[in-house]
Amino acid sequence: MNKDVFIKNRERLSKELEDNSILVMFSGVAPKKSADEEYPFTPNRNFYYLTGINEEHVILLMVKQNNIVDEYLFIRSPNPVMEKWVGKTISDKRSKECSGINNIKYIDEFESLVHEFISIKNLCTVYMDLEKDTFNSIPNNVQSFANKIKENYVQVNIKNIYNAIEKLRAIKSKEEVMELRKAIDITKEGIEALMKHCRKGMKEYELEAHFDFVLKTKGIKDYSFKTIAATGVNATVLHYVENDGELKDEDLILFDLGAQLNYYNADISRTFPVSGKFTKRQKQIYNIVLKAELEVIKIIKPGVPFQELNKLAKRILAEGLKEINIIDRDEDLSKYYFHGVSHHLGLDTHDVGSREGILEPGMVITVEPGLYIKEEKIGIRIEDDILVTQSGAEVLSKDIIKTVEEIERFMAM
Repeated sequence: MNKDVFIKNRERLSKELEDNSILVMFSGVAPKKSADEEYPFTPNRNFYYLTGINEEHVILLMVKQNNIVDEYLFIRSPNPVMEKWVGKTISDKRSKECSGINNIKYIDEFESLVHEFISIKNLCTVYMDLEKDTFNSIPNNVQSFANKIKENYVQVNIKNIYNAIEKLRAIKSKEEVMELRKAIDITKEGIEALMKHCRKGMKEYELEAHFDFVLKTKGIKDYSFKTIAATGVNATVLHYVENDGELKDEDLILFDLGAQLNYYNADISRTFPVSGKFTKRQKQIYNIVLKAELEVIKIIKPGVPFQELNKLAKRILAEGLKEINIIDRDEDLSKYYFHGVSHHLGLDTHDVGSREGILEPGMVITVEPGLYIKEEKIGIRIEDDILVTQSGAEVLSKDIIKTVEEIERFMAM
């Protein structure tokens, strides 16, 4: 995306900072995997949201004094020896082009400048991204730096900027929505490849490979998450990822997948018959799930409480299962449907944003009801990505086929 997007993101965030304060954000570091191998690097999403930079060992410093904000980026110094092994690190020119920040310095200058702002200019409020999943989460480099600041400067008041960034990220700009549209369009092509190549006797991973091939040919370097390719009873396990089962002619196969483009994630689920034709029973249950999905999408608009989406999904799924005598009471639905119907979508697949508040224009969410009937070896989930508009909703993934008739017709071609 153009650097103007990231400039605007920082401008919006700067309004949340107290005067006479500093903000420190880290891009992150790839963790060690084994021996001299590291896991692939992926940037801290809040750092990326503010800078557009996807390289490790980069630091953003924002300084707010007298309601004027100065911005600095700290990058690694060029290392001609390492360049022969792993290539060049980001340059000051490229840093400016990506982020729109003109003050580019090297990492070894960072601590002395922080010291100057705290000790000499007396800026004693320091904001950092202190997100922590659980009480016992392993400390990361941000928390280590926060501890170091407290040890060296007892006068400093450290504040967590995470919640402020979370609120900003929940509302997508038109540029972000465009990235999501592109990721969804590529995911659509991958799903069609799966349907075209589906044959009994294949392994789940063999069919999955056709999705992978489409993404690679489109220049996609990563996935929104590890692809779920689940046939038969495997599809009744919500996050099944082994993908080594065999496709049988009478089974359905559930795919939950997505392309990640410039760190923006598609998240789509489709379920279709291995044979290309639904059985009467499969069609019956599939249409219950589809009805729930379509009805939930209909009520999406600004002002609707997020929790209302799941309440409606559960009501429709329960009604459907009672009609076909699988359950007798609404409360028995939990045996066959045990997850929420929606989450935010963006730079993370399960993106930041509250599931307790109300829908607002610019939010992008999923709608993904499902039914998982283990005793019948039927697992069905249908998921689309939805933009909340000023007056309602737009299905960003509307071009991905999903009705029984569409699927059977496509697979017969």
